[in-house]
Amino acid sequence: MAKKKKHKHHEEHVDESWLVPYADLLTLLLALFIVLFAMSSVDAQKFQQIARSLNAAFTGGTGVLEYPSPTPEAQMEQLNVEKEQSEENIEEAQKRMEQQNLQKIQEKINTYIKDNNLETKLQTTLTDEGLMITILNDIFFDSGSADIRSKDVQLARGISELLVMNPPRNIIVSGHTDNVPINNSDFDSNWHLSVMRAVNFMKILIENDKLDAKAFSAKGFGEYKPVASNDTKEGRQKNRRVEVLVLPYEQKE
Repeated sequence: MAKKKKHKHHEEHVDESWLVPYADLLTLLLALFIVLFAMSSVDAQKFQQIARSLNAAFTGGTGVLEYPSPTPEAQMEQLNVEKEQSEENIEEAQKRMEQQNLQKIQEKINTYIKDNNLETKLQTTLTDEGLMITILNDIFFDSGSADIRSKDVQLARGISELLVMNPPRNIIVSGHTDNVPINNSDFDSNWHLSVMRAVNFMKILIENDKLDAKAFSAKGFGEYKPVASNDTKEGRQKNRRVEVLVLPYEQKE
């Protein structure tokens, strides 16, 4: 009786040659996503770093399985940090430039004040908030009144010309009083009086066709933001004032 031949079972080896092109394909896709992510705001520094990443991807070995490249998360995080730093630098540069522009406007207004002998009536201050024009000693108004005196309307119109700027900026007009109580038929508080003084002065300003009324707003602070002591006549006189705040120009995104 013939013996049956035993078939030897050989272990089959899986062909892994496909891993190499597959790994290279993953590397190329990773490089593509990095480039697409950075295209919106590429500068010289970012371009060099992206170039290094691409170079590492293409020359790092036959595949990512043999020579792993940096993780996508680390690369993305680095790009995000650099993008934020770049945006902050641009924002700071814009702020410095706008401060310089406001300083030029201040110099123009100061020249107007000097040429018209208005040093006791107007003064300017450049602050972090913007350019402040202070109208001193409630020169536009009689005591307890919010109506601009007819003799001072021309000065108000002159101030409106100073506010014509390119580019235009938002402007806040605010009224202030001393702490002496008021209670007449027109106003029941200093706060009420200060609001109406700001509004009436603003109305004169926006009569100027060169100004955009949408850029203006009015506020009243009553006696609650004094710049001097209310214990003296001179201090109370300084506290009765109208302020015009020219805000820094904000670029639209």
